[in-house]
Amino acid sequence: MTNNNIEQKKKKIDIWKIAKAVMFAFMGIRKKSDLESDAESLTPAQVIIGGIIGAILFVLCVMLVVRLVVS
Repeated sequence: MTNNNIEQKKKKIDIWKIAKAVMFAFMGIRKKSDLESDAESLTPAQVIIGGIIGAILFVLCVMLVVRLVVS
């Protein structure tokens, strides 16, 4: 692949791919081939933003479950 093709792939933001990578990172399970694929196609900024959003959603879900159980 040429540099131009690689840059175009990195510029295209695939939200589901980011969410999938972050979710599996939270759980700690991932195939090596998928990890390498993510490393080639996702930028660190995309993963960091996805991780922050994932963490916020996780905390909100835990808070919701606690409120439902306590009330």
